Amino acid sequence: MALAGTLLTCACANIGMPNGGPYDEQPPRFVSSKPAPGQTNYRGKTLEILFDELIQIDKPTENVIITPPQKQLPVIRPSGKKVTVELLDTLQEETTYTIDFTSSIMDNNEKNVLENFSFAFSSGDVLDSLEVSGYLLQAENLEPMPGITIGLHRNLHDSAFVKETFVRTSRTNDKGRFVIRNIAPGAYRLFALNDKNRDYKFDQPGEEIAWCDSLILPTFETAIRRDTLWKDSLSVDTVYTVAYTRFLPDSIELRLFSEKFERQYLLRPERTQNNRFTIRFNAPTDSLPVVRPLNFAPADSAGWYLTQWAEQGKALNYWLTDSLVWNRDTLQMALTYEASDSLNNLVSRTDTLSLFVRNRPSESKRPPRGRKEEALPAIEFLGMSLNAPGVMDIFDTLSIVFSEPVPKVSKEFFRLELKTDTLFAPADFALLPDSSDALVFHFLRPWNYGEEYRLEVDSATLFSLYGKWNNRVSHTFTIRQEDHYGHLFIHIQGLADSIPAFVELLNGNDEPVRKATVKDGGALFMNLPPAGYYARLIRDANRNDRWDTGNYAEKLQPETVFYYPKKIEVMKNWQLEIQDPPWDLSATPLIRQKPLEITKNKPKEATKPKRDYRDEGKRQSSSGSSGLPGGLRF
Repeated sequence: MALAGTLLTCACANIGMPNGGPYDEQPPRFVSSKPAPGQTNYRGKTLEILFDELIQIDKPTENVIITPPQKQLPVIRPSGKKVTVELLDTLQEETTYTIDFTSSIMDNNEKNVLENFSFAFSSGDVLDSLEVSGYLLQAENLEPMPGITIGLHRNLHDSAFVKETFVRTSRTNDKGRFVIRNIAPGAYRLFALNDKNRDYKFDQPGEEIAWCDSLILPTFETAIRRDTLWKDSLSVDTVYTVAYTRFLPDSIELRLFSEKFERQYLLRPERTQNNRFTIRFNAPTDSLPVVRPLNFAPADSAGWYLTQWAEQGKALNYWLTDSLVWNRDTLQMALTYEASDSLNNLVSRTDTLSLFVRNRPSESKRPPRGRKEEALPAIEFLGMSLNAPGVMDIFDTLSIVFSEPVPKVSKEFFRLELKTDTLFAPADFALLPDSSDALVFHFLRPWNYGEEYRLEVDSATLFSLYGKWNNRVSHTFTIRQEDHYGHLFIHIQGLADSIPAFVELLNGNDEPVRKATVKDGGALFMNLPPAGYYARLIRDANRNDRWDTGNYAEKLQPETVFYYPKKIEVMKNWQLEIQDPPWDLSATPLIRQKPLEITKNKPKEATKPKRDYRDEGKRQSSSGSSGLPGGLRF
């Protein structure tokens, strides 16, 4: 019986699975290399670097940077604990070579990354050792820009950037940070280049670029920093100072931009209905194409169509006004427009177009002669849509959009009435056509808080170009009360009174929702819906009320952008004044200005999350029922 009890006790015990001990949370460590780190007078073209564990390299052709830049891509092979780099170019005389692995090396099992590992040797007697560093941001929105080539030129002429390859290069990390290592003493010019064709030159229109206006003079100094030893997470053991070599400059700011360039060309035209055809371009254009009939002769050669811009200036609708024209199956015409030539200059070009309606009913689908026609279809009214919800904001504009051109639109066709007590009385307003869309008209009137309006249009008052008339419209709407809104004034420091600027309030997607000009040392925003906002300021050098990009040939930097580093909460019926402290544009470096909540290029986690290996064996044994060693790690 004693033996049976012992067996029963053992059978009921919860036996944990062995977990193999702590997980490896350390990155690979450098052991040795051939040649040795920093070796001089090395003329070989093969390098071997040994680590203390099995390793792998993440995308070596993209993430491993060799400088000076190589015309032929080197061969980079991981094998067990070793990395082999084979250089295919002939080594330059008296030159320091750097193989920067960035953060591409990791161990084979747990994928612990060896951050910022680089290796250098020299083909001459001297190993250059100076460094410069900084960060790269998107000029328009201060996004950190990862994976962009940063390069130095010894040739200080402007033409070097477009004709010669860099002498030293690096690449930005996920935080937009860059370090160019092993630089010789001297004067340099510094550039950033989103190098699409990988030739280390700015020779492709549309490549994003940045440059530093001042010369770069690499140097160093001896500096001291403080380090801390902790007894535990709360108690400090020792604070001590450590001397180190500080390489300068180490906080260079570069702002990446793309020059205003986009080849202009015609896309495929289309005729989706008898009385309209559409011309489309790949990019917005401000020039009106000229149309010349070929297989038809309109009664009015100067007014046989109306034009309507659409799709943010990329498309142009031609509404045909002559029934003899729109009833033709095929329209042939010559179209003269502006397009980019081989040198990317806009030149006049003429194409011949043949346009036909794709979905025209065929003869077989028409009812045979003599057969009794079906009942007449319902009347198709002129389409009219109001952008007026039941409750409008005080800053909104009331607009009406027609489905097709209406030749005669007058304010007399509309009745706008304001409710006073219990009765509606006529209210004055102005009716203006939209500057870019011939089908849109705006009602202009200053709204007041809490007002109630009624807009009416009698039936058969408005007639389209094609004879359609409107149905009756009656719409009532109310303007929000004042206590629904908040008001905001932002005091701004660090901006001279003579420098024009404006502030944009942004939503959580980094999209502008309101704009205000900087006046009297600040920006005022009235009638803000309650929400959380972010803010950026743009120095509007040319006073055109928008951000403008730069141009390298003209040595024109993009307009400077600043972000307010905090979220701004606007509440109902509240006046908020950012004054103590004010928004100081120079108080925070650009790299730290943009709030992380609206930053899209967020940095990766610096380290992998800690794993609780001590409890994993217990969890695995309790979740399994077969007793097989499925939780063992090999």
